[in-house]
Amino acid sequence: MTDVGTEPSPLVRPRGSLAGPGAHEQVVLTPEDAGWTWCGMRVLRLAPGVPVTVTTDETEAFVLPLAGSLRVDVRDEGRYELAGRRSVFTSATDVVYVGRESTVTLLSERVAEVALPSARCDRRLPSAYGAADDVPVEVRGAGRATRLVRNFGAPGAWDHADKLVCCELVTPPGNWSSHPPHKHDLTQPCTVVNEEIYYYRIAGHDQKTPSPQGFGLHRTYTGPEHAGAGLAPLDETLEVRDGDVVLVPYGYHGPCAAAPGYPMYYLNVLAGPGADRSMAFCDDPAHAWIRDSWAGEDADPRVTAPRRSS
Repeated sequence: MTDVGTEPSPLVRPRGSLAGPGAHEQVVLTPEDAGWTWCGMRVLRLAPGVPVTVTTDETEAFVLPLAGSLRVDVRDEGRYELAGRRSVFTSATDVVYVGRESTVTLLSERVAEVALPSARCDRRLPSAYGAADDVPVEVRGAGRATRLVRNFGAPGAWDHADKLVCCELVTPPGNWSSHPPHKHDLTQPCTVVNEEIYYYRIAGHDQKTPSPQGFGLHRTYTGPEHAGAGLAPLDETLEVRDGDVVLVPYGYHGPCAAAPGYPMYYLNVLAGPGADRSMAFCDDPAHAWIRDSWAGEDADPRVTAPRRSS
């Protein structure tokens, strides 16, 4: 894994390492790895029929199937069957929330990929199941800035968490996302401070299966207000490929761009010091006008939210 020290490149390009019997750990990112306080993530590839046990220690987490199905056993709390999905590009998924100081065993009868986005927290909450049909899915933006948002772990959609906030976004080939650029840090006029992880998957020619073939772009930068607050400057335009992780400790982030031909997915993981979970942000004032322009533009017809069952 790339070193992410005090003067980091915010791009983490995992090489993967064996995590124990039956699991190939594709991402291991702790707050210490990132050089910050709150957010972390693991991504596991489960071998068929081999259980893998993880502990949450001082963090809370979601068990989020990326591909395939699995069983989740939370010691002394319960067992959950996750139907999962074919890939992150095909649908939302059911999830399990697990609290801090939990022991969790994962088991798949077939190969499965699972993400465990996490956040340090103070309160221990019991485990809980979230159904795929209950995930609020919205179409955001317009024109070439249209993208699909799945708010499975966002405040208001999922309130059973202490610090952790998560959502998924799917951007069609050639479209732009995380636009206009925005921030949520200690500089004015922001009222909420959050660290943020972007975990990327890029689909290949079939538009559904993650592949090393495609790529996207990610932008992070700071303004004069960040220098005034004593924060080191950031000015990064990164090529992102399937499985890459980008860290956003502060500053404006966006836009992200999906290369023509290659759909782009990212999992956002946020957490911060505030007493209340929030996804509040501040747009870069130079680009804030773009939101108003969407009112007169149609959404990209390739992006549709599934109908919710009554």
